[in-house]
Order: sequence, then structure tokens, then C-alpha cells
Amino acid sequence: MIDRRPVGALRRELRLLRVPGVYGPCRDSELLAEAVRAHVRDGDEVLDVFTGSGVQAVEAARSGAADVWAIDVGRRAVAAAWINARLNGVRVTSRRGSIFEPVGKRRFDVITANPPYVPSVGDGPVTGPARAWEAGPDGRQLLDPLLRGLSGHLRPGGLALIVHSSLCDVDRTIAMLVAEGLEAEAIARETAALGPITAPRAEDLRRRGLLAPGVSTETTVVVRAVAPVREEHPAHPAAGLALSAN
Repeated sequence: MIDRRPVGALRRELRLLRVPGVYGPCRDSELLAEAVRAHVRDGDEVLDVFTGSGVQAVEAARSGAADVWAIDVGRRAVAAAWINARLNGVRVTSRRGSIFEPVGKRRFDVITANPPYVPSVGDGPVTGPARAWEAGPDGRQLLDPLLRGLSGHLRPGGLALIVHSSLCDVDRTIAMLVAEGLEAEAIARETAALGPITAPRAEDLRRRGLLAPGVSTETTVVVRAVAPVREEHPAHPAAGLALSAN
């Protein structure tokens, strides 16, 4: 089914083919898309990992990026990103693989990511649509490898935009990025009731100390990381922008 309505904060009409089994845009996608529109500049080379339906890749291309790559481990997601780019009149290179694997050592001006980050209840293998959200006991099974690889795939002065929940420790994310030599800060936050996946896990999350007693909300956060600037490479012009927090 093709959805031609605006998707929440995706203010300019976006045509989306919603493919069964592929993670569709939710509020975290919309919050990240706001950051993408604010930070991507004409001529940027952009990498979108964990692309899902390709929303961030499409938004980057519509914001003027010259070259956009969309990466996902799911075959359906790779196809969805390719199709959705064409539905919106933009070009995206869509490849299947894990995080940075399909791009080798290539570096980018902007990297965007909406990784799986929901803390898992069990420790069994994850298959099917659940791969889009299940992320191990602490929600960081894929987030941490992403963070460790950013510095090797950002150009000097380039930036990364990453969205995830407060359930998997935003301060730890920022500390890891700083340890990797990047400047990092949260640039947007939005607090809401636990979603349809996390709400049934609330008691388990409380038992493990991932959710405070009596709390039934989580905060979605966009973290920006900026690579060090070399003398011959000025910082990305959007590196100092901040989004309004809700």
C-alpha cells in the first residue's frame, strides 16, 4: 500500500510504500527526520544505516544530498528503500549488509541511524520483523558497534545523527562517542508513554533497572556526533545547529 499522506513531522508530503515485515515510520523516525532536514546540506554524501523503509535516506536526498546510501540487513527493507526513493523522485543507493559492511572504508559527510534499541525480554535468536527493534538485554546490541564505527566512516568535520530511547542509556552513548574522539550531545528529546512494544515489558524493564519504579514513559533522544576538524577540512556547516526539545 502506498501512503501519500504527510507522516507526522515529515511536513513535505512523502510517498511511502509500506512493505509488510519492514519497520515503518514511527515517532522516532519523525524526530530523526527533523534533524536530517536541519543538518543535511546541498552536495553532502550521506549514509543511512538500519534504513528500514528508507525514510531518512529519502529525506536526505530531498534535502539536497548529492549521494545517499541506504543500508539494512533485511532484503525487504533494501527493496523498500529503493522503491520509496523512486516514488519520491530521488536517487538512493540501497545495499544489503550489516551496519558499515557494504561501504567498506568509505567516509561520509553525514551518517544517520535509527538502530534497533528495544531491550529484549529473552535471549533467543531474533527473526522476522522483530529484527527491526529487538536489541539484546540492554538495548545496545547493535547500537554499540555502530558507535564504535562512526569515527572511521565520518569525514573530518562530518556529523552523525542517531536516535534511540532513554531505556538504553543516552549518557552511555554520549560517553562512548566522546571516547571515540567525537564531540557529542543530545540535540532533541521527546517524552511519551511507553510504546506498544515496550509497554508490555515494563515490569521486566523495572526488574532489570532499565525503567524506574512507577515510570511508564520513555524519552526518545536524537544524539549528534561531530568528527574532529582538520585544518584543510572545515566543520560541516550544520554542526552547530540545535533542534528544539519537546
